[in-house]
Amino acid sequence: MLSRNPLSLINSLLQRMGPLGVVFFLLLTILSAFSEAGTIGINYGRVANNLPSPASVVQLLKTNNITNVKIFDANSDVLKALAGSDIKVTVMMPNQLLRTTAASPNFAAWWVRNNVAAYYPSTKIQAVAVGNEIFADPTNLTSYLLPAMINVQAALANLNLDKAIKVSSPIALTALQSSYPPSAGAFRPDLAIPVMKPMLQFLRKTGSYLMVNAYPFFAYEANSNDISLDYALSNPNAGVLDSGSGMTYYSLLDAQIDAVAYAMSALKYDDVLISITETGWPSEGDANEIGANVMNAAAYAGNLINRVLSGTCGTPKRPHCNMDVYLFALFNENQKPGPTSERNYGMFYPNEQKVYDVSFVQRNGNSNNTGNNNGNNNSTGSGSGNGIPETWCVADPTAGQQMLQMALDFACGEDGADCTAIQPGATCYEPNTIEAHASYAFNSYYQKNGRGLWTCDFGGIAHVVSQAPKIGKCTLPSSP
Repeated sequence: MLSRNPLSLINSLLQRMGPLGVVFFLLLTILSAFSEAGTIGINYGRVANNLPSPASVVQLLKTNNITNVKIFDANSDVLKALAGSDIKVTVMMPNQLLRTTAASPNFAAWWVRNNVAAYYPSTKIQAVAVGNEIFADPTNLTSYLLPAMINVQAALANLNLDKAIKVSSPIALTALQSSYPPSAGAFRPDLAIPVMKPMLQFLRKTGSYLMVNAYPFFAYEANSNDISLDYALSNPNAGVLDSGSGMTYYSLLDAQIDAVAYAMSALKYDDVLISITETGWPSEGDANEIGANVMNAAAYAGNLINRVLSGTCGTPKRPHCNMDVYLFALFNENQKPGPTSERNYGMFYPNEQKVYDVSFVQRNGNSNNTGNNNGNNNSTGSGSGNGIPETWCVADPTAGQQMLQMALDFACGEDGADCTAIQPGATCYEPNTIEAHASYAFNSYYQKNGRGLWTCDFGGIAHVVSQAPKIGKCTLPSSP
């Protein structure tokens, strides 16, 4: 009889895989242990005339346990204030410098020396964003983007900083030709082959990541009759089925990010990571800006922070939580043009008081916010009535058939999961795939064993999620 201790699974798998399989399994396990983590940061914009000094801002960041910050330039006062703070920083080269940077390696070298190397390592600069949403810039700078990135990368390499500091450029969702359903995600024809493919090749070669700015608020505001508010905020909801992939989405942000991931997949760049460099929800808006209020802003930010800090920030297509997320924004900025919402994305007022109460430290049990749009709990899981969020265990569909089958056999073994529902003709037999059956079995095992930390691992091919998964017509149970 097999012991149901998860260590027994590892031993069983190793015995059946042979020497080469053992090496692969150990590497996979080690890599998954290091990759299963995300970080939360914040965008520090300064389009305002009433903000606190950079030194005060750094203290505010430290007081609120914010360890990553992104700025929209390379301001000397800000970078000096961040020195010695241990806060990781992403700086940005303004759009108007791309043409010169693309044409002149010497200018790129000058800019890097004066705006990056001059402050590093006292200021922990970890990335350079070359421009911002270039494809949406009316001055048509697209052709200069990749040459500018290449010259900035070369300048960093000449100073031996290219391993520590990555180069990328944030794209907006307007770079997509299609985004619904997520599995139909594709880049615009004018960008896919001419721009995105060589850009993704550059990111792969340099070990960097694709920066993406994604705002569920915009989609909800424009389509509030068709999009559930809870779905947009990542509150508990019935989910939206992607008929192309068979996956169910419980978060509009996940759907937006996976649309980008599918677009990358179409170009054969599944291995390039994604960083969400901007996302947020306004606390105030004009009368026609549906959903812009402080309760929804608190719910959106709180849910997202909880997901990342609890290690459940993976998406259906990319289930591992290895994504950095930067909320927009630190302050309400009173000089930003446009509708009222543009001046009300901040988590803090300029006097450093919170717009709403959200913590950057994971809180146990209930949600990470005090805002509430409809009286329901705003946590990312539906809750179990005793203050403990419900969680589920699902298989990683990228793990491979052999690994999944072996783990499935183990989970359904003696004294293990209740796998009667995935037998032929039973309620959860369809869809009849290894991935679907493995998710059911893994979750049954996980629930039966009290949701213990190591009962949803299976050698690194399973992970915990905080939204009830639905596979086909089968909803995974939240209890044994």
